[in-house]
Amino acid sequence: MSVVIHMNDIFDCKLLIVDDEPQLRRMVSEILNRDGFRKLVTAAGCNDARRLFAAEKPEGIILDVALPDGDGFSLMREFRAVSAVPVLFLSARDEDENRLLGLGLGADDYIVKPFLPRELTLRLRAVLSRAYFPVVLRQTEKPVFRLGETEINFNSGTVSTPTGALTLTAKEYALLEKLYENRGNIVTGDSLCRAAWGDDLYGYENTLMVHIRRLREKIEPQPSAPRFLLTVRGLGYKLMGADNQ
Repeated sequence: MSVVIHMNDIFDCKLLIVDDEPQLRRMVSEILNRDGFRKLVTAAGCNDARRLFAAEKPEGIILDVALPDGDGFSLMREFRAVSAVPVLFLSARDEDENRLLGLGLGADDYIVKPFLPRELTLRLRAVLSRAYFPVVLRQTEKPVFRLGETEINFNSGTVSTPTGALTLTAKEYALLEKLYENRGNIVTGDSLCRAAWGDDLYGYENTLMVHIRRLREKIEPQPSAPRFLLTVRGLGYKLMGADNQ
């Protein structure tokens, strides 16, 4: 696909949203508009999508699986036969085989409904960045730092300990990145929840505690007696002892 886009024009990527539910098409359009995407076209089914794909030549497609006049998997095969346009599935089908099928066909990502608005925009931006700006991405190095004998690499999303390597989940990554950006200072629960879930702490208290516990199990030598990821009672959390490499 011969499309030239400058890095600061990512929000000018034209996006085709394909879903048979009018309310969901409106919601996705509003979410993307709020995030800065300005060029959006929508289709209610396969025939609409084929027509708009040919006429509008979108730079990205958000595609449902279950459509009234066909299915998203078959439609993506058609698009892939003539174009390498990035495709992100947005589907209520959350079975592993559907996710694997979509990704195996060449989809760039697969998100299950219901979804968090911020997750959609972050993952869409990642898909578009990988597709159109790989050189810029390779030049943007993220931090690698140590907590005692443990090394955290934000480029690979891994934690290397004396006993082996572990992979951070997306939520653990978001939380740790926020803590690292404010290392040595208190980060409130609201700030952490906005970083990971796009929302304030209310309703996420127990979820945040569970993720902090799991994060400690990966970065702390003794998770029950943390040295690095500290709780500041009544205020939030604080990351201490981060040594840059």
